[in-house]
Amino acid sequence: MQKNADKSAEADVDEVTEVKHEGPMAALLESVAKRPANDDVVEGPVVAIGRARVFVDLFPFGTGIIYGREYLSARESLKNTNIGDIITAKVVGTERKEGYIELSLREARQALIWNEAEQAMQKKTVFELPVSDANKGGLIINWQGISGFLPASQLAPAHYPRVPDGDKEKIFGELKRLVGTKLELLVITANPKEQKLIFSEKGAGSSERSSLVEKYHVGDAAEGVVTGATEFGVFVKLEEGLEGLVHISEMDWALVENPKSRYKVGDMIKVKVIDIKDDKISLSIKALTEDPWKAAAAKYKKDQTVNAVVIKYNKHGALASIEEGVAGLVHISEFANEEGLRAALELGKVYPFTIKLFEPKERRMTLSFAGTK
Repeated sequence: MQKNADKSAEADVDEVTEVKHEGPMAALLESVAKRPANDDVVEGPVVAIGRARVFVDLFPFGTGIIYGREYLSARESLKNTNIGDIITAKVVGTERKEGYIELSLREARQALIWNEAEQAMQKKTVFELPVSDANKGGLIINWQGISGFLPASQLAPAHYPRVPDGDKEKIFGELKRLVGTKLELLVITANPKEQKLIFSEKGAGSSERSSLVEKYHVGDAAEGVVTGATEFGVFVKLEEGLEGLVHISEMDWALVENPKSRYKVGDMIKVKVIDIKDDKISLSIKALTEDPWKAAAAKYKKDQTVNAVVIKYNKHGALASIEEGVAGLVHISEFANEEGLRAALELGKVYPFTIKLFEPKERRMTLSFAGTK
């Protein structure tokens, strides 16, 4: 049986070797073309079909072969293949002793799918895809046989899990509710080498949402209801089907430690539209009030001694506020170490400082500790 198979294969080889390309054009191609390397996607006509193998003409570089495991994985596709049919395949080996270039249909399909994903990312193509599963970090999305990931941070406001205490198990429970739901998504990362396909729901909104967004412009003031509070800000519903985000940095001119302690779901608040991008609306609460740095510009100057309250420690030192919303950095280099800084400057207490840098237009100030009051 094996001898018959070998004879069949030898006959196939003989048939393939009869395929010749002659003339000046063939010589030119051989001199300038680059030989296919592993992972290249190539295309050519079928020139012979043997037992569990298919031969493809890859002029001017020789003959490609699909055999073994690669043939078995693609046998359904190859069942109706005839001599002369054009095949697209991926090079998986170039060193066969017989001189054939090993090909894979299965890997070629994967390469073409990844190429399509890269094109979709560049063109910002919107897909409507079902959520197949969830984990604590986000949602699993299957696309053309590839498993992709939609991080929770890339969900649109309408689908972001609103868990008041930020409990991870509760967030996971909210994400699981989305399994089976179809979402409009964009590809934001397509990396075939790392097999990484990342989606985002932000900016992939429907035409209905687009028409709602078109009613708003940067600078508009509006009133909305708080629909969720997170560690990075609050979501505000402007009207049915349209929400915007007030980032923590836009909640107040003064330092905001925890948005959840400021607002709760159902609160009515006034906001200002500060940015519209990809159907995403960014809002501000503080933009509706006077910038305290403008008034501070007329009251303070460099080298002036002021009283300030210590409001926060950070890796660079401490923040001290001379007025509501006007704070400066006291650098840790003024002290022996972090422990020395915290011992000298207690949170919530007032101390005298000298203004060393004052740039109100940039909302920037540094202070130097002037000793105990």
